[in-house]
Amino acid sequence: MAETNERSLNFIEEIIENDLKENPQKKVHTRFPPEPNGYLHIGHAKSICLNFGLGNKYNGLTNLRFDDTNPTTEETEYVES
Repeated sequence: MAETNERSLNFIEEIIENDLKENPQKKVHTRFPPEPNGYLHIGHAKSICLNFGLGNKYNGLTNLRFDDTNPTTEETEYVES
């Protein structure tokens, strides 16, 4: 039996690849929008890897931006960290 080095796609990659096949002019554009109301944690690390990884894999863009929906209650300590 021949070995294959191909890695199977996860469901998100399947959606992206199908969309790009149907619309070749489209570009992948992801974002990582942490809210500045606490320190980053392991869940954020997973999201960073997913979003920046997909942007990189498909030669797209990824935006890092802080979604500050209520600036009067946010601490700058979390943004600065």
